[in-house]
Amino acid sequence: MANTVNSSDQPSAAIPPDNVNNKLTLASPDDPKLRHVSVAGGTYTILVSGEDTSGRYCLVDMLIPPGGGPPPHRHDFEEMFTILDGEIELTFRDKVHKASAGSTVNIPANAPHAFKNNSDKPARMLCMCTPAGQDEFFMEVGDPVDSRNAPPPNLSKAEQVERIQRAKALAAKYKTELLV
Repeated sequence: MANTVNSSDQPSAAIPPDNVNNKLTLASPDDPKLRHVSVAGGTYTILVSGEDTSGRYCLVDMLIPPGGGPPPHRHDFEEMFTILDGEIELTFRDKVHKASAGSTVNIPANAPHAFKNNSDKPARMLCMCTPAGQDEFFMEVGDPVDSRNAPPPNLSKAEQVERIQRAKALAAKYKTELLV
């Protein structure tokens, strides 16, 4: 006769007390006080930063115009996208997938991937990274903009090259590798 263990018989781990110094985060993507940054042709709004979560995760609202999206890359953390509007084409380990409004995509740590908006309409998605850090990477490599709907700056070829070089120089600090 096999022994079965009832989960209620297992000792439970103690849940720490509430830390009253931790604050509620209530974020609206249109809040002008939030940080908005242009990265890889899109406009990203940091809704919940690593600072807000003690480094556990970050949540970024991404507005991706037609043609926008990052080059192939990989990183040592989990990344999840929920498509709110539009459609993106996702390349994961060299295989192409389409993700449209309502879809959620989880990218495992260390897996090569990229995404692009190949449609003629903007795409909007939420990006959660765990642990946090990608939010700070975006702020260091991107260009601050005034709002979630602000268009990316019109960069010269030299400025575009400089942004790519900056991203490559900072990538290791944020456990990221650009595959370009």
